[in-house]
Amino acid sequence: MDLSISIVNWNTKDLSRDCLESVFKSKGGLNYEVFVVDNASVDGSTEMVRKKFPQVKLIENRQNLGFSKANNQALRKSKGRYFLLLNSDVIVLCDTLKKMVEFMDEHKKAGIAGCRLLNPDGTSQASYGDFHSIAKVLIGKLIPTNFTEKWLGRYMQSHRISREAREVDWVTGAFLIARREAIDEVGMLDENIFMYFEDDDWCYRMRKRGWKVYFVSQAQVVHLFGKSIQRVRHRISVESVVSKYYFYRKHYGRTRLCMLKIFQTGHSLLVMGLQLLNYLLRPNERNKVKELLHAHKEIIKLSFER
Repeated sequence: MDLSISIVNWNTKDLSRDCLESVFKSKGGLNYEVFVVDNASVDGSTEMVRKKFPQVKLIENRQNLGFSKANNQALRKSKGRYFLLLNSDVIVLCDTLKKMVEFMDEHKKAGIAGCRLLNPDGTSQASYGDFHSIAKVLIGKLIPTNFTEKWLGRYMQSHRISREAREVDWVTGAFLIARREAIDEVGMLDENIFMYFEDDDWCYRMRKRGWKVYFVSQAQVVHLFGKSIQRVRHRISVESVVSKYYFYRKHYGRTRLCMLKIFQTGHSLLVMGLQLLNYLLRPNERNKVKELLHAHKEIIKLSFER
């Protein structure tokens, strides 16, 4: 079998339906299997999969196990030469799966590869990057995220589109294909990570063992960025910091972790100060402000844990 595809779903019925439809439209002559791992959804997702996509191998969890554990469930059952992590908020474009499998076949040292992520309007998203440094974290805290995302997207669109592939540090787990032999050598996704940074961690471990990570520009998908987490955005921001701290502790050591915590705490205090002004000046946004303040209180608390 050429490819095993794993889609983790948590209350994203409509997104998962559109994602699955795009997968089956873009088969491209490949022999593949599709897993949907449902993390205790209550929106009728599993019923939808059974009714509309009986060919899908459905795994139903009684609780939300997170991204890494859920994908590993599919990985243990999978039979493909390659294993694809695919977000439920991704639309696969024509020939993308075929192009990625062909790329992996041609590049025997590629342990992992990712494709170009597009916004619905056709502009590029940040699809890959360098491993996190303290300097990059500081810049990220000083410059708004939406600005950096737009700038990186425009940069990739103008400078990378003509290049078929380039070696990178990491590619995003929204669309990430991994070689079976590399997985057998390096291991599965780290189940200590609930969500976020599991892709960085996997790529880091792959590169450490001599495998290469590639960004393949000519293969493309549409990524409806953030649609799957809109209802729990502030909770997700806390989980992201938990995972980032774990990644630093695991790979970079205590000194760099301590520096990261200092920057993160300073950023959270600044955000809280600005949001308190919002609370006073914009009464109609007070519920939203309360959620954000609570999230940053949790982040500051995390920064003082060992």
